[in-house]
Amino acid sequence: MTSDNEKPAAAPRVIESFDIAQIMNAIPHRYPMLLVDRVVDMVLGESCTGIKNVTINENFFQGHFPSMPVMPGVLIIECMAQTAAVLVVTTLGPAWQGKLVYFMSVEEAKFRKPVVPGDQMRVDVVKQRQRSNIWKFSAEAKVDGKVVAEATYTAMILDR
Repeated sequence: MTSDNEKPAAAPRVIESFDIAQIMNAIPHRYPMLLVDRVVDMVLGESCTGIKNVTINENFFQGHFPSMPVMPGVLIIECMAQTAAVLVVTTLGPAWQGKLVYFMSVEEAKFRKPVVPGDQMRVDVVKQRQRSNIWKFSAEAKVDGKVVAEATYTAMILDR
């Protein structure tokens, strides 16, 4: 029960879905380095899920185990970071759109299963903390509900 002077806590703002045009408006990445196709279930300042549809047309498959194409682990981590970057700039608002989000550290990265053409990778990102322009996240990448990779990382958002 709240008194007349107390206001109930505001519910977190939820965004159901961000399409590719909105992603490209939020972050500066472009082909061939744009690795997020859609963002869903975003809770501003807290969490979101990025979707990457993995196809044989990806340029990295030409040279990364061409006889058995596997998505490079570093690009899975990059997909996690881009998903987090969309969350950060959307949370901060229009003045931050297109700003650069730089890795500061990657910790506890684990790769559990290869990601291959035809997979749809869902990347769940959760903010652990934020101090000024430095944000720390944990992330899991899943294919068919099974964890294929996970990591904790810190990023800094900078003006260009």
